[in-house]
Amino acid sequence: PAELLTLQGLCCTTAHSDSASSSLFVFHPEGNECINANAKYCGECIQAGAKCGWCKDPNFLKQGETVSTRCDELQSLIKRGCAEAEIENPHGTHKIIKDKPVTNRSKGAEKLKPEDITQIQPQKLSLTLRSGEPQSFNLKFKRAEDYPIDLYYLMDLSYSMKDDLENVKNLGTSLRVEMSKITSDFRIGFGSFVEKTVMPYISTTPAKLLNPCTGDQNCTSPFSYKNVLKLTEDGKKFNTLVGQQHISGNLDSPEGGFDAIMQVAVCGEQIGWRNVTRLLVFSTDAGFHFAGDGKLGGIVLPNDGKCHLENNVYTMSHYYDYPSIAHLVQKLSDNNIQTIFAVTEEFQPVYQELKNLIPKSAVGTLSANSSNVINLIIDAYNSLSSEVILENSKLPEGVTIAYTSHCKNGVVSEGENGRKCSNISIGDEVMFSISVTSKGCPKQGKPETIKIKPLGFTEEVEITLNFICECECHKEGVKNSPKCHFGNGTYECGACKCNEGRVGRKCECSSNDVATEDMDRTCRKDNGTDICSNNGDCVCGTCECKKRDNPEERYSGPYCECDNFNCDRSGNKLCGGHGRCECRVCICDPMWTGSACDCSLDNSTCMATNKQICNGRGTCECGICKCTNPKFQGPTCETCPTCPGVCVEHKECVQCRAFGTGEKKDTCEQDCSYFHLIKVKDRDKLPQPNDASYPLMHCKERDTNDCWFYYTYAVNNNTEKEVHVVETQDCPAGPDIIPIVAGVVAGIVLIGLALLLIWKLLMIIHDRREFAKFEKEKMNAKWDTGENPIYKSAVTTVVNPKYEGK
Repeated sequence: PAELLTLQGLCCTTAHSDSASSSLFVFHPEGNECINANAKYCGECIQAGAKCGWCKDPNFLKQGETVSTRCDELQSLIKRGCAEAEIENPHGTHKIIKDKPVTNRSKGAEKLKPEDITQIQPQKLSLTLRSGEPQSFNLKFKRAEDYPIDLYYLMDLSYSMKDDLENVKNLGTSLRVEMSKITSDFRIGFGSFVEKTVMPYISTTPAKLLNPCTGDQNCTSPFSYKNVLKLTEDGKKFNTLVGQQHISGNLDSPEGGFDAIMQVAVCGEQIGWRNVTRLLVFSTDAGFHFAGDGKLGGIVLPNDGKCHLENNVYTMSHYYDYPSIAHLVQKLSDNNIQTIFAVTEEFQPVYQELKNLIPKSAVGTLSANSSNVINLIIDAYNSLSSEVILENSKLPEGVTIAYTSHCKNGVVSEGENGRKCSNISIGDEVMFSISVTSKGCPKQGKPETIKIKPLGFTEEVEITLNFICECECHKEGVKNSPKCHFGNGTYECGACKCNEGRVGRKCECSSNDVATEDMDRTCRKDNGTDICSNNGDCVCGTCECKKRDNPEERYSGPYCECDNFNCDRSGNKLCGGHGRCECRVCICDPMWTGSACDCSLDNSTCMATNKQICNGRGTCECGICKCTNPKFQGPTCETCPTCPGVCVEHKECVQCRAFGTGEKKDTCEQDCSYFHLIKVKDRDKLPQPNDASYPLMHCKERDTNDCWFYYTYAVNNNTEKEVHVVETQDCPAGPDIIPIVAGVVAGIVLIGLALLLIWKLLMIIHDRREFAKFEKEKMNAKWDTGENPIYKSAVTTVVNPKYEGK
């Protein structure tokens, strides 16, 4: 439909209230936000971020440091020598002022006034906000039993709705019976609308103004909106007044329903709205006009959103244009009205798009049966009341709000979905976690008030926002203090806050005299040419050092000649990671020394396994052994690559004692009694490294007869030398002569036969090649074998060329 295309084109210009506030504002500073703020006083510092603190110790600043270096992260200030008691770091708070519990009341219980029923808790609280520090609280919502309902039925009385008017005439009593199942306090009202009473929406001829219908149809005069019945508990009165209504008519298909909805929303006193659940049933079989369409009738003045009912009739339809969708959304939300669109099936897509733009609204199909109309209203009410959506008023500049919903069955949602919970039955409790954050302070710094409420409900939470814009020590500030160069500033929080036109750490200079040649002279070290060593600015004759991108790196000194980042490095670490850099010199930690603090005074790393420093064969320097004996090396001088191995060293003694052989067999008792010998049957019986509780060496050696023998050498826990040796040697066996001779003879014979076969094969191949050649030459002979091929006749015959044969 054309109306749907127009509505879709308009939706992008429609805004929900403060949609940007649905997500928490996250600030990502580059580097240290406290230092980047370049704060000149304490209040400015604490507004830079929640991690920032201000050191108010008067003696905190070193020479060359600016006042802004008092502002830094807490750990950095403590590390630089500021006591925790001297750090200003205020925190926000929250205080609940009104916390009336939600109402626990069942249907049929004692009737309460609407204002005595509580569905949201708490109702009022106060938040004190520190910049960048969120303050959170929980909000509880519970649908109350037997909650009062006001329902206003707004009906299109153009001629096409004639059949539907008959269905509505008995709606009052029937609807009251059905609604009594939901609430015992129900009121109903009725209103009707047609169209603006100007061309081209209606015909303005006198006859058509009296009866806009054609033929013999008797219709009432056209009108924009009429409040027929104020909200009442009397269902019979509803039926009587609706039964007296007559159909009317207009020229174009879209109707002036938006004018009527606006008046129903803003004319609370005439309609009779109470602070209860407010339902508006909008019944039509056509589309609608919205802002801008009034130009067709020469109406260009925007709708003012105010009540203009006189004798229950809208009197300014010819003066004000139709309201926009956004304007309508705002007024319905402000007045807590939930809308139910009861429309024909043809226009349902149009109103479905409209529903997506209006929070807490529903769409149902209008039929020709009055009972279906009642069911439509009941179903739409249940759908609307089963969902709670939180909405906040406009937020002050710099304030953001974030929602987290804790709904039924443990469902937790954040972001835009954190505002709402669905499928809530009567008596169900849901919880919302709400976090409010401020960045900086509002310009005035005065308390602000915001409100949060569930859409479609009159109850709300009132939140007073207070802002921490100054430190506590600000209250103790001394104006025109003598500490600030004869009263040129306010002394607060350990520093001078200069009056306008004064600069310097103690406000000792006028801003007009900052860059004079005389003052620059005192900023040159040793009368050199560089001002403040090119690492700072000369302010009032005193160097104020520049800041580095890395907040941990600083220039210092009276001429900014010192820094804490240009010291010697070791292992790519400043001062080897074992000291601090002061004025380009490393101040080492205990047990470390050297220009880069890379020389350890701890000799535990030089201790050898025999508990001697460097195995007694070297000296320990900076935790590393310097071996004095060139034969030894390694971290503890215990490795000797050129020394004879353990196995070779004890081979001769093991051989003579175990087998009675070897070079020392004659002197075995004298030379080889220094170890305890244990014989085992085979190699599997030798002790293994994993089995012994002390180190041992496995050895494999060969004697003069080429026999291998196996043993282990170890020093046990009692410092006794032990040798385990296999009692049998592995000796090579002698060669078997017969197989060798037989193999040689057989080899010779086989080789001879092979040679003969090869020779015979070559001869056969040669003969076949010669025979093939002979056959080929024989086939090439072309002459006659009966005539001599070299014979030549003696007769020569010559023909006379002139002879013509005559």
